[in-house]
Order: sequence, then structure tokens, then C-alpha cells
Amino acid sequence: MTTRSQALKDDGCMEKRRQPRFTAQFRSTFSGGQREGQGKTLDLSHGGCRIETEQVVVTGATFECRIYAPGLNWPLRIDEAQVRWVKGKTFGIQFTSIQPEERVKLKQVIAHLTVQ
Repeated sequence: MTTRSQALKDDGCMEKRRQPRFTAQFRSTFSGGQREGQGKTLDLSHGGCRIETEQVVVTGATFECRIYAPGLNWPLRIDEAQVRWVKGKTFGIQFTSIQPEERVKLKQVIAHLTVQ
């Protein structure tokens, strides 16, 4: 299990997160406006995640996101997520809108990650 509630950024400054993130490797898709893409979710928290993709993504963009975690019958659906940062082929998103039943699934996925 890997958690990161604070991480050093490249410039040596501390990056403060609201929730710890847990290492994951799940397929993910995202779509919004005229743009669609797919990638790999590299870490996950109750409030967001980090995704690696070949698609061009810009800070501030919003979209719907689906995360295909093992053990779920259907992908985890995030109704709205906002891109908070982009670095190379990875970007971080904050979950801004998620249905209560999807929030329950998110908690289950994270609980499974904490025992690995």
C-alpha cells in the first residue's frame, strides 16, 4: 500500500492534499464537450485521481470519467471531474460531482486498495 498525503513537487515545495491517494492501475475513460480519451488511473483518493494518457488535456477542463476497477460489475462513474494539473502525459483530477451510489463504490474500491 502506498499513500501520499504530502508529496514533494519538482521545485522542492510540498504539495498538500486533502485525502491520501492509493496506488492503483485501472483502465479509465473520460469525455466532455468534443473530447474523448482513455488512460490508466495511477492513483486514487476519495476526492480525485491521477491519470496517464496519450490525449492532450488542459488544466481547468471538466469531463465525465469512468474508472474500470476490478471487482465492480460496472465502471465507477464520476459525473464531473476537473483537471487540476498536467505534467507530461499525466494529469490530476478532482471529483466535483459524483452520485451517492457511486461514492459508495469508490469507498469500496479504496478499501480494497488499502488491504493490498
